[in-house]
Amino acid sequence: MLDDFFTRAILAGIGVALVAGPLGCFIVWRRLAYFGDTLSHAALLGVALAFLFEINITLAVFGVSACVSIALLLLQKQGTLSSDALLGLLAHSALALGLVALAFMTWIRMDLMGFLFGDILAVSRMDIAIIWMGGIVVLAVLAIIWRPLFAATINRELAEAEGMNPERVNIIFMLLMAAVIAISMKIVGVLLITAMLIIPAATARRFSSGPEQMALMAAIIGAAAVVGGLFGSLEWDTPAGPSIVVAALILFILSLMPVFSRPSPKPGEMAPQASEPQKGTRP
Repeated sequence: MLDDFFTRAILAGIGVALVAGPLGCFIVWRRLAYFGDTLSHAALLGVALAFLFEINITLAVFGVSACVSIALLLLQKQGTLSSDALLGLLAHSALALGLVALAFMTWIRMDLMGFLFGDILAVSRMDIAIIWMGGIVVLAVLAIIWRPLFAATINRELAEAEGMNPERVNIIFMLLMAAVIAISMKIVGVLLITAMLIIPAATARRFSSGPEQMALMAAIIGAAAVVGGLFGSLEWDTPAGPSIVVAALILFILSLMPVFSRPSPKPGEMAPQASEPQKGTRP
């Protein structure tokens, strides 16, 4: 019989995985891994502001991540710095500001390692409710914008020619990213959130023949990594958050074995690799 805290951890982790998987597919297709790092590092600044103004941590992290996304868009339009330079500037500046702000709050006792690497075993019923309700909203919005977002991922100019608005869709996508980071911070921490977005999606690509199938597979693989990582953490007394990421990494390594190889998808079945990196990515 599983303890109550362990059951809550599984429910919370699976809730995050079901959302992070489909969203992570677009991160892989668009080569936005470094953008995910930027938002996750900015989350620590949101934690500091939450303690300073005594507001909900999830809302504060979402607000800061959303502001960083908007700041990135505005700075990109100015064109004074390259996208990767802007991402590096915003990511590490926000992380440093968050750490410095927390250091000044000597009257607050907190587990900094829990924010950096997650504390999934300490999730409450309220945390689970926030994760699942927020996840349902994110998935619903993603389903609504799926077609224009996928079209803009393949060919932005063609999407505009068909009457779509890639700029608006990109803003919504960034806000969804901010929401996922806010609700998943307690699971794997601000330093490992991007791994839960990227690794299951990268693993699912090996077994999928279409974008929708890849999104579903990524969610399933992420959920399997959560369960495997938590049981591994219980068995070997290792940190839960990093153990989940290690479990996801093991699944990815297994997917590279020849026994799991499959024929390459036919043209048009999967989102093609862009000839040039999207804005906000490393070249």
